[in-house]
Amino acid sequence: MTTLKQGDKAPNFTAKDQNGKTVSLTDFKGKTVILYFYPKDDTPGCTAEACDFRDNYQSLLSKGFEVIGVSTDDEKSHKKFESKYNLPFPLIADEDKKIVEAYGVWGEKNMYGKTYMGTMRTTFIINADGYIQKVIDKVDTKASSQQVLNVL
Repeated sequence: MTTLKQGDKAPNFTAKDQNGKTVSLTDFKGKTVILYFYPKDDTPGCTAEACDFRDNYQSLLSKGFEVIGVSTDDEKSHKKFESKYNLPFPLIADEDKKIVEAYGVWGEKNMYGKTYMGTMRTTFIINADGYIQKVIDKVDTKASSQQVLNVL
């Protein structure tokens, strides 16, 4: 699980989104960022989480938030996911696992008795100065945006 905690400087990253655009955390300086890590595009929990952020996106923007999703899927997979569900925010392709490792969310998982390495579903709320304001490691996929508002 992540070793990053509230008050830590959020690790900067630069990577491509679903449109091939280079995105850096520093691009959002001065804004509060909801940086959410999810295991895989177009799976039930990840879709519920992404769609919840989509459905509440305008409300989050009006409160000064930016939303960024990160998974280890490639740009093509992200583009398909974005198009299928009309997602209005960047989905970062972290194929080399540098971002998930920097945030400490790449680790051992267990499903149906099988152990494997994967992304731990985690949300970081990063303040306007680039520091972690909150870490949510027990994400409610169907109400993730409300969960963010509740912890603040």
